[in-house]
Amino acid sequence: MKRLIALLRMALLLPLLALLVVRAEAQAVARVEAQAVPSLENIKSQEELDKAIASLDAALFDSYNRCDLEKFSSFFVEDVEFYHDQGGVTLGKQNLTDSIKKNICGKVTRELVPGTLQVHHMKGYGAVEMGVHRFHHPGHEDTEAVGEGKFIHLWQYKDGAWKITRVISYDHHAAAK
Repeated sequence: MKRLIALLRMALLLPLLALLVVRAEAQAVARVEAQAVPSLENIKSQEELDKAIASLDAALFDSYNRCDLEKFSSFFVEDVEFYHDQGGVTLGKQNLTDSIKKNICGKVTRELVPGTLQVHHMKGYGAVEMGVHRFHHPGHEDTEAVGEGKFIHLWQYKDGAWKITRVISYDHHAAAK
């Protein structure tokens, strides 16, 4: 009887143990992804800064294009300020994420216009990223023009992570054909 009880306990504990292992592996992968971009202190050249911010931009907009809202929101501080020339001001990470869910998911994808990315070091803070991006409307290319606009992202490196504190998205217009 004691053996049966021990087997039952083990059978109940195995799924819990498996869940803990999977969770630990996921956290380890997240740490490795976060470490793929060097800390501000470890960036020693403009080329390294360009590469770091370009990598962050690609990851940010990959999550945007796939509507991975959890990952998308992880790129922003809680009190992010997002200024849009046509949409107005959005304050806070949750409001920004909700807006993306409502207005972007399944409707719009973004691409960085090659050759437009500019990155500048902000001493003791992080970096400012500027560029031009295009917005596509999957499945509606024949009825909705490709949009284009300029953007400024203020990236802060704090507590071991790069996060966006301010966004200015402006000069939106139909892209030249």
